[in-house]
Amino acid sequence: MSGSTAFWYASRATGIVALLLLTAVFVLGILVNRQGRLPGLPRFAVTSLHRNLSLLSVAFIGVHVLTAVLDTYVSIPVTAGVIPFASGYERFWLGLGAISFDLMLAMIVTSLLRGRMNRVLWRAIHLLAYLSWPVAFAHGIGSSKDLQQGWLLYLAVGCALVVVAATGWRLAHAARQVPRAARVAAVFAQHTAATSRQTRRTRETV
Repeated sequence: MSGSTAFWYASRATGIVALLLLTAVFVLGILVNRQGRLPGLPRFAVTSLHRNLSLLSVAFIGVHVLTAVLDTYVSIPVTAGVIPFASGYERFWLGLGAISFDLMLAMIVTSLLRGRMNRVLWRAIHLLAYLSWPVAFAHGIGSSKDLQQGWLLYLAVGCALVVVAATGWRLAHAARQVPRAARVAAVFAQHTAATSRQTRRTRETV
């Protein structure tokens, strides 16, 4: 690696690490249940882990964008990192990268401001931010020949399989869960039935 290729290698390396971190953030968000907990971990630990991984992924994406801009092999404007399709080089694939970065920033900012935001609005933005993973994945596969062959391709496929498995588990788990209204109605019916039985027994005893 020479001085002229250092930024190229740094951009590729940080992009791969960012994909791994985004995969971890995405999978963690899928697996967390409605109470914001994971088995064996308290809620505050899960929240902190999710937030820290998100911040770390944004940091790596920032370095990835910066080193790509500083690489003199191609001309990529700084604005292309946040403004989709602003680059003349690989316009579509780099545009997807900018969209993914913007979605991640939206998730981070709204998470920090969660206490001051409407819950419905926060949840809508947060769920939308999960599009950052498939968009980032498409950006990585389309813009980097490294991820199209060799062990990096296997790594990318592994990330995709983990996400698919987590999504399938989440959907299956949601399908098995009884809706909250039905659970409340069932508990109420059981309580009413138990009360009726107890009343009849009391009357029979008297």
